[in-house]
Amino acid sequence: MNLLTDGPKDGVPALVLAHGAGAGMDSPFMVQFAALVATEGIRVVRFEFPYMAARRTGSRRPPDREPVLRRTWLEVIEALGGGANVVIGGKSMGGRFASMVADEAGVRGLVCLGYPFHPTGAPDNLRTAHLEGLRTPSLFVQGERDPFGTRAEVEGYTLSPAIRIEWLGDGDHSFKPRKASGHTYEGHLRTAAAEVVAFVRAH
Repeated sequence: MNLLTDGPKDGVPALVLAHGAGAGMDSPFMVQFAALVATEGIRVVRFEFPYMAARRTGSRRPPDREPVLRRTWLEVIEALGGGANVVIGGKSMGGRFASMVADEAGVRGLVCLGYPFHPTGAPDNLRTAHLEGLRTPSLFVQGERDPFGTRAEVEGYTLSPAIRIEWLGDGDHSFKPRKASGHTYEGHLRTAAAEVVAFVRAH
């Protein structure tokens, strides 16, 4: 199992992050975000699901099926000493599947960066059923105009009271705002990292 670690080598709890569907643990977003959190003294661990890790041998495959994604998350948590030692989460798909194992694994907390509440263009195909009864303390950081769930859409969902959502003004799925909004991507990334650092310290 290939793990990338930023920050202290033995920090507990660690923040464990999984990548989104189309980019690996070394994508610019994952690298930047991990570095911002690690500079605050929090250990950040990144990993890849099997389909993404296979690209290193020249194989390009679609995302693994749900059982493989869930099992990989549970294996990573176990390798890091169990749920009591970690806050888990990730970008988009990585955070989605972290949310599906969080209660089972007994983790300290859950962090979702751009949770994909529904596929783009299919707002009625919600991925929220398991979020209604989620018990794990959770922080979701979302762009207000995310095509996978805008602020207006998400505020109408029934979600567990364990979930707190922080909105980034005019941000898209990757937190990027339009120039005319007055916000910046770098500012949103720093805000997201600061929110996550505070959340991890609190849990």
